Amino acid sequence: MNIKSLLLGSAAALAAVSGAQAADAIVAAEPEPMEYVRVCDAFGTGYFYIPGTETCLKISGYVRFQVDFDERDSVANWNARTRGQVTFDAKSDTEYGPLGGTITVRAWGDDSSNSTNANDGMIELDEAFLTLGGFRAGYGYNYWDAGIVGETDSLGSNRINQIGYEGTFGNIKAGIFLDELTNATFTNNDTLGIEAQISGAFGPVKAALLGGYDIDKEEGAVRGILSAAIGPGKLEGAVVYSSGTNAYYSESEWAYAIAYEAKVTDKFKITPGFQYWDNYAFSSTRDGWKAGVALDYAITKGFAAKVSVQYTEIDGVNGGNGYTSGYFRLQRSF
Repeated sequence: MNIKSLLLGSAAALAAVSGAQAADAIVAAEPEPMEYVRVCDAFGTGYFYIPGTETCLKISGYVRFQVDFDERDSVANWNARTRGQVTFDAKSDTEYGPLGGTITVRAWGDDSSNSTNANDGMIELDEAFLTLGGFRAGYGYNYWDAGIVGETDSLGSNRINQIGYEGTFGNIKAGIFLDELTNATFTNNDTLGIEAQISGAFGPVKAALLGGYDIDKEEGAVRGILSAAIGPGKLEGAVVYSSGTNAYYSESEWAYAIAYEAKVTDKFKITPGFQYWDNYAFSSTRDGWKAGVALDYAITKGFAAKVSVQYTEIDGVNGGNGYTSGYFRLQRSF
């Protein structure tokens, strides 16, 4: 074999090897475009689109440190507690109106040896409900939970399973719900209740009329709340009538409350309040009253402090002696 033949053979072999390597080479795929989180402004501030969907999500909540105080001997004089709460709100548009779902979870943290706080360290479901237009079904707070400004009033509150509808008609809202009540005892094996509210805004004045009927107890309650912007704040008052002990309101036959929230500065509010109970615990010989003040100070955006001081005097409660109670609170909201 001469040198020319050897060179030609070597060149042919190198070409074959190079062709095989080229055929086996790995070609990197083009990267897929990244989908960044998009702001969703269809349902208010704070919502964003869940990537890959048309559903909008909002995450909110708070961390709260609070020290309660009470001068009665039957309860802890001082009790420090910390609470964390997170709410997830999901909403999307449908042919039937906005479809929503809300889940709120919370937990208290404290010294587990303090029997005052039996649920400390436990994560609990605060609310979980769905909405479609004005339709709502699930677990959460009902109309009775909304009181007046300040910390003095006690006007009823329920956290229950319910189903119902609320519609908006101009400045008027009206709703009706079927409730599963949580009576400690029941006599007719029927723990259902029905509640309805109509409310409206008329310039600086707002009003709400609410009624609830406890089917098991065959008793009910009616409550009216009036709010008006006056001077540097707003004045709110409420009247409650209850026909007897029921799941909606059972503190007294009649209750009256009034409070004024004064905006002293952009950061500081002071809210004095007063409440009177007539026929407390449905006894014609027992009445009571409560007076107090709440101070709110916005330290910075998302961080606030609150002080509540209340004096209560009710016949038959604490031996008929008045007592002072309240709390100091720091809260970081987001």
